[in-house]
Amino acid sequence: MEQLFLYLVPFLGIVGLVVMAIKSAWVTRQPTGEKNMVELAGYIADGAMSFLKAEWKVMIYFVIIAAIILGWSGTLLDNSSPIIAVSFIIGAVLSAFAGYLGMKIATKSNVRTTEAAKTSLAKALNVSFTGGTVMGLGVAGLAVLGMGGLFIVFYNMFVLSAGGGVNGHEMETALEVLAGFSLGAESIALFARVGGGIYTKAADVGADLVGKVEAGIPEDDVRNPATIADNVGDNVGDVAGMGADLFGSYVATILASMVLGREIVSDDNFGGIAPILLPLVIAGLGLVFSIIGTFFVKINSETGNVQAALNRGNWISILLTVAASFFVIQYMLPEGDLVMSRLNSIPFTKMGVFGAVFIGLIVGALMSIITEHYTAMGKGPVNSIIRQSSTGHATNIIGGLAVGMQSTVLPILVLAGGIFTSYMAAGLYGVAIAAAGMMATTAMQLAIDAFGPIADNAGGIAEMSGLPKEVRERTDILDAVGNTTAATGKGFAIASAALTALALFAAYVGISGISTIDIYKADVLSGLFVGAMIPFIFSSLAIAAVGRAAMDMVNEVRRQFKEMPGIMEFKTKPDYEKCVEISTKASIREMVAPGAIALVSPIIVGFLFGHEVLGGMLAGVTVSGVLMGIFQNNAGGAWDNAKKSFEKGVEINGEMYYKGSEPHKASVTGDTVGDPFKDTSGPSMNILIKLTSIVSIVIAPFIPLDSPLGISDSVGTDVIPKVVQVQQELPEVIETLEVN
Repeated sequence: MEQLFLYLVPFLGIVGLVVMAIKSAWVTRQPTGEKNMVELAGYIADGAMSFLKAEWKVMIYFVIIAAIILGWSGTLLDNSSPIIAVSFIIGAVLSAFAGYLGMKIATKSNVRTTEAAKTSLAKALNVSFTGGTVMGLGVAGLAVLGMGGLFIVFYNMFVLSAGGGVNGHEMETALEVLAGFSLGAESIALFARVGGGIYTKAADVGADLVGKVEAGIPEDDVRNPATIADNVGDNVGDVAGMGADLFGSYVATILASMVLGREIVSDDNFGGIAPILLPLVIAGLGLVFSIIGTFFVKINSETGNVQAALNRGNWISILLTVAASFFVIQYMLPEGDLVMSRLNSIPFTKMGVFGAVFIGLIVGALMSIITEHYTAMGKGPVNSIIRQSSTGHATNIIGGLAVGMQSTVLPILVLAGGIFTSYMAAGLYGVAIAAAGMMATTAMQLAIDAFGPIADNAGGIAEMSGLPKEVRERTDILDAVGNTTAATGKGFAIASAALTALALFAAYVGISGISTIDIYKADVLSGLFVGAMIPFIFSSLAIAAVGRAAMDMVNEVRRQFKEMPGIMEFKTKPDYEKCVEISTKASIREMVAPGAIALVSPIIVGFLFGHEVLGGMLAGVTVSGVLMGIFQNNAGGAWDNAKKSFEKGVEINGEMYYKGSEPHKASVTGDTVGDPFKDTSGPSMNILIKLTSIVSIVIAPFIPLDSPLGISDSVGTDVIPKVVQVQQELPEVIETLEVN
């Protein structure tokens, strides 16, 4: 039975990839429309692929150098292996391939969605969501197949062949090598997300500020030189970047659960590996139920509720996963109390583990609902920004910042409640398995998320092709819903990152061999502050990079309007390729510094100050990063939908305002400020949180107990009690001196 469940996991990954191939073939068979539409879609596809190729050239050097270092370091310790370099390369390649799959299908689906929108809203939803489904199934399928397959290989290589035990040194080595897979996935995800975010926002800002505000033409007007780069950016940021992002999240969550599962002494029918194997099985089942959920995403008329259809498919996949998890946990885990062998955690039962999975799924659902409230059109927060747009650009900015800050309250309370209740249900393992439960339906979450940029591209092609008004109205409906689903997807990602980071944090404590992280120590408290600072400097670098790249784009668009006057009369074709080139070069150049911070900072702190200070830094990065991620994602999403609300017209103080009005121009400014928030720095926070933890796990065995600049553990165990003793005896000493 152990072998059956072991091989079931990669088999389910293959099932997901097969269904993905079938759906991809269906999308490809859909009609592409007129020659002009196909030509525009070709520009977008070519621009997207040229960006990927340029990005891959840079990342190949990083992967090779990092793999060499990891391979060499694997020879230095008994609980590692040079095979970690191979694991790292596989993780990096699959992460990049996941982004490529999403990019490829998105650039096929966009023009086919435009053509479908000529027929009906239902048909357009079917094509765009099926395109998103291909990406979701591809990412989840590759992750389940990669993690499941590599675990089988490493389990046989390091544990069974050596006759080792589940809780012993051999399994620790297997999971340390498997951590290389997660490190590779998250490293590529960071560069893909940051680079893609810089690309898309540089193009978007150029298209908005010069096209909309200065020239007075629509963002997706064929005369706008930045419009192709803008549509390319939707793919490289929200499709390829998001695909690599959630691939890394998925893998990191499973890894954290497996590392903590090794600490559990389990008398089960699987040779003691049931707690390690369980998160893999839940991920595989979640993939299958996500496939089932996709069949329920449909509408039957022009007035059908697109958001409700997406929510229906999402809830069905969640409920099926909950039900299946109950029976799987009952079968796999033994009766009685389970305890963790080394980490300080409470005893728990298999019902507690199921409770933690259920809590994780509920937390994910609540995060999506809360994010939707703060970012969706027609809701109070977005309406408040619309009202404040009537008094100018500054009040619009103030309103968006206030909404973003306010939006952190409920998510943090939900996360805190989820962490506390999952810990009470099953200890530290419960926190990790709650994150695994939340991420189980990643395929569905990503399908919902990816359909948005496909619809956005479809609307752009409709605008540039001069199609009838009703076509653009249908794509606008999908695009507006897509803006909300993109925001909820980012809220889901940051919530999973918070739970995963805590699980990775616990795994780091176990691997490093420390028992506590005492912030009463000066150096640990200093590490906490430094960690809290890192998300701020990371965000600053990312946003500043967007600003610099956007300036180049704005100058180029202005130059073309000035030197090519025939553009405005449709007599001269804009130089789209030049704008694509500007965004590509800027994104590749600017993505290095933020990425280096995430990778290098834990190495510097760990080797200079030791395990405990590094643990303090991780705590600071996690708390600060989660708050920054929620704030930036929601503020940007609210600004975006406030701007889009003017397209149908909004009522402010009894007067109607539309596109081109002064309040609309103020909303465009707010959206421009929010763009790097929600598409560059905000979504990168969850990768930053997890990547610093994974790097710490990988380097933990190499950090010496007595670090050069850290305060040794004896300070906390010997000096502090002596200080307390002196404080207690001091009054008696003073009294004796006074008597004498």
